[in-house]
Amino acid sequence: MSKRNMLLTVVGLVVLFAASCYVQLEMDSYTRRIVNLCLIYAIIGLSMNLTNGFVGQFSLGQAGFMAIGAYVVGVFTVPVEFRDTVFYAVPMNPLIADIELPLWAALILGGIMAMLFAFIVGTPVLRLHGDYLAIATLGFSEIIRIVITNAQSFTNGALGIKDIPTINDVRFIFVATAIVFIIVTCLLNSSYGRAFKAIREDEIAAEAMGINLFKHKNMAFMLSAFFAGIGGGLYATLLGTVDPKNFLFTLTYNFLLIIVLGGMGSITGSMLGSIIVTGGLEFLRIFDEPLMIMGMDIPLFRPGFRMVIFSILLMACVLFWRKGIMGTEEFTWDKFFAFCKNPFKYIWQKGASK
Repeated sequence: MSKRNMLLTVVGLVVLFAASCYVQLEMDSYTRRIVNLCLIYAIIGLSMNLTNGFVGQFSLGQAGFMAIGAYVVGVFTVPVEFRDTVFYAVPMNPLIADIELPLWAALILGGIMAMLFAFIVGTPVLRLHGDYLAIATLGFSEIIRIVITNAQSFTNGALGIKDIPTINDVRFIFVATAIVFIIVTCLLNSSYGRAFKAIREDEIAAEAMGINLFKHKNMAFMLSAFFAGIGGGLYATLLGTVDPKNFLFTLTYNFLLIIVLGGMGSITGSMLGSIIVTGGLEFLRIFDEPLMIMGMDIPLFRPGFRMVIFSILLMACVLFWRKGIMGTEEFTWDKFFAFCKNPFKYIWQKGASK
């Protein structure tokens, strides 16, 4: 990266942090919550993209890894004096009853625990391919949720964990998101990242060039789980409570939608997809409210109509951007200046190249 681009990147991060400060100090709590959800979903979407988009392994276990991170943060950040009121049905296990961690330590621990489970599962499962791998990881995600439901002395079972210290602070979550995106960007620009992409393009050719397929697949799977665990921990602090129903397997499809819409194999696309999916669903909520025009009730405006509109928009996006909005490309300052200089020429050239 040139000095100019490096300087522009730093300035851009500062401007975005200033924008997060403005949202935190000037916007209402509803807006702050939506922005925080966009940032958290961007982390989890990027973690899923790391395996699905950059390595080409179809994994659907993100909700399970997210649940591990969320519960680790929930268990270890609830103040000790409140734990008796939370674990009132079954007492908390004595091994962890008196352990209380600061949020940053609990987030890292949640990521490490998710990564450990990914190693245990990934060792046998990553020998599968395609749909079989997807089914196996999806089943693992459900196993985690069932274990959480039944491990009452550790997770409080189906009752969930409440009184988690909440952080609805856009600045904190923005910094966490920026750190994750910077780490993943540096990783993907390293020799490991090039190996990931080589495996995605052609496993046989990558192995012929000396790349250890199992090692790199497992590494990507573990890193994906680590960042998903951190995203799950942030999700728990945003809600202030967690229970097994928060992590149904259908949650994974939201993140799959984010990376498919933004672009499989694009870091920028993960953020863009998160903003479009999360923000778009909230923006279209107006279509769920009854509409009266000149005293006449418009029958289409009913609860659930926004999902119809959102589905139509998604179908249009898939038709015009089959590889997602960003595809496998990234935002760069050179492309940005080329677009600003002559937008129509830039769009025409990109369309012709496809």
